[in-house]
Amino acid sequence: MPKEPLNFPKADILVIDDTPENLNLLSAMLTEQGYKVRSVTKGSTGLRGANAVPPDLILLDVNMPEMNGYEVCEHLKASDRTRKIPVIFISALGDVLDKVKAFAVGGVDYITKPFQLEEVLARIENHLTIWKLQQQLQAQNERLQQEIHDRAKAEEKFAKVFRSSPNPIAIATVSNARFIDVNPSFLKMSGYSLDEVIGNTATELNLGKNTVAIAQTIQLLPETGSLYNLEFEFSTKCAELKTVLISLELIDLAGVPCALLIANDITERKRLENEFISLVSHELRTPLTSTMGALDLLGSEQLGTLNEQGQKVLSIATTNTERLIRLVNDILDLERMKSGKIFTRKMKYNAADLLTTATEAMQAMADQLQVKLIINPVEVELWADPDRLLQTLTNLLSNAIKFSEPGDTVYISATLSESQGVEPKENEPLLPKYLLITIKDQGRGIPEDKLQIIFERFQQVDASDSRNKGGTGLGLAICRDIIQQHDGKIWVQSTLGEGSTFYVLLPLPVQ
Repeated sequence: MPKEPLNFPKADILVIDDTPENLNLLSAMLTEQGYKVRSVTKGSTGLRGANAVPPDLILLDVNMPEMNGYEVCEHLKASDRTRKIPVIFISALGDVLDKVKAFAVGGVDYITKPFQLEEVLARIENHLTIWKLQQQLQAQNERLQQEIHDRAKAEEKFAKVFRSSPNPIAIATVSNARFIDVNPSFLKMSGYSLDEVIGNTATELNLGKNTVAIAQTIQLLPETGSLYNLEFEFSTKCAELKTVLISLELIDLAGVPCALLIANDITERKRLENEFISLVSHELRTPLTSTMGALDLLGSEQLGTLNEQGQKVLSIATTNTERLIRLVNDILDLERMKSGKIFTRKMKYNAADLLTTATEAMQAMADQLQVKLIINPVEVELWADPDRLLQTLTNLLSNAIKFSEPGDTVYISATLSESQGVEPKENEPLLPKYLLITIKDQGRGIPEDKLQIIFERFQQVDASDSRNKGGTGLGLAICRDIIQQHDGKIWVQSTLGEGSTFYVLLPLPVQ
């Protein structure tokens, strides 16, 4: 059987009156209206009841033996437990002075006997509403005071961290990327004074080459959210160049959207890293080249014939040495690109020839692994470095072939993308503005959490790939740098278990 709904009383009312007829009348009337009623005939008894379980409202007679209504009200208002309970006096005394005294001792209303039931109900409901609103207002004020206190503590804590942090920190408006505050570490790194920085933008202070891009990134923070570890070339007031990692966080300052910029100076770390990579790479090339020559000599059988076991060991040594040489060359290539020591030699070159050459170069590998290559080129002229683009396409094709199963197909195709933005005149054909090259495989695919990092150095989908597939983890990083040098973009879409599609977008020369 379903339970009957519980009917809670509208309010708890305490009636204090020495006349039983009045008590019975008020109690019956209020109970009928859904109120919980407690009735007492003495002021002292009413005080004890109010202190034991404070009611929501008190109806109080004035003329009572031992303790009159005024004295009862004074006791109620003197106690913290009962002070805020609204008290309505009900009395046969109708003189103005009696009413004034009732209000003076803390009453909220005065009803003269004989009373009308409708009037009593209306006044009770009115004062209960006022009392509830006062309670809500008090609760809201307490919450607001707590929020103000918590905010003040948080701001104080933030201010301490902001000022004492060893990391350079700046706050800029989202709307125009102007600095509104910076910490001492930022001033120390930049060489500027606080007055020179505040109110200016990074571009106006000439803080680096990509300040416009940083400003645009700040303005897009409400849409993009937080960004972390953006590498940025920072220029000080004395034109000293530093490498920093910038993290951006959207914050609110007094209703104004702002960007919190935290910088990490990695100049020394980058210098040591580059020196170490360069030193190790160059020191490795000579012995590796010598080792590869010795292995080739052994393989030519000029020093004698190896048995089957010896041939197998020689093959393993040759494969691993070739992989080490590729790794060293990839590291050197990547570092030269990052330092600007590799310059692209751009020329006019046909895109169809580029795709055909790349496919022919990888055909032997595809045949060996029983993977079919299908090419769909397009005739269009590029302004590019064909050697570098060929390096990119062969790297992407090599990955697609390596991660395909025998019998799979790898597709390389190109399409033209029409210009956007400027509306063409009527009957005027749209001119292509970009060449989009796609390399699609049917391999194992790339997990979603790896899609954003595979273009970083030494990142691979599976740690075992470097052993099983012979990869260095640098190929896609080099591809990204080459495409960026051509003002293009490279990205990937993939479905796990169904394959991946790499996209290379290259701008076409202006007609």
